Amino acid sequence: MAHARDSARVAEKREREKRMVSEMIALYCRKNHRSRKGELCPDCDELDAYARARSDRCPFMETKTFCSNCRVHCYKPRMREKIRAVMRFAGPRMIFHHPVAAVRHVVETKLEKRRLEKERVHEG
Repeated sequence: MAHARDSARVAEKREREKRMVSEMIALYCRKNHRSRKGELCPDCDELDAYARARSDRCPFMETKTFCSNCRVHCYKPRMREKIRAVMRFAGPRMIFHHPVAAVRHVVETKLEKRRLEKERVHEG
């Protein structure tokens, strides 16, 4: 459920983020919880629904790159730890499962780090 005022670009970005997070959770679940492809264990299913709901409600989607760079952490602490474990595990493996998305992530991460460094220099 995207925001009604989302532009087409923001709506697509929101959907792409939700798809990618779901893919990462599915990979994590298959490899760590031995779930079948296309299925999630109850714990990972809960995390997937939670992460998708957070993306749906994110008011910063237009300008943010990744949740880890956000100044407002909207995840509950327990869910934040779970998603961090998923990201640590699935992130490096995404190059083998979704190479285009993995390369896009690396490029966007580098650009975001540069932007944040420039902001800090101008603030300080």
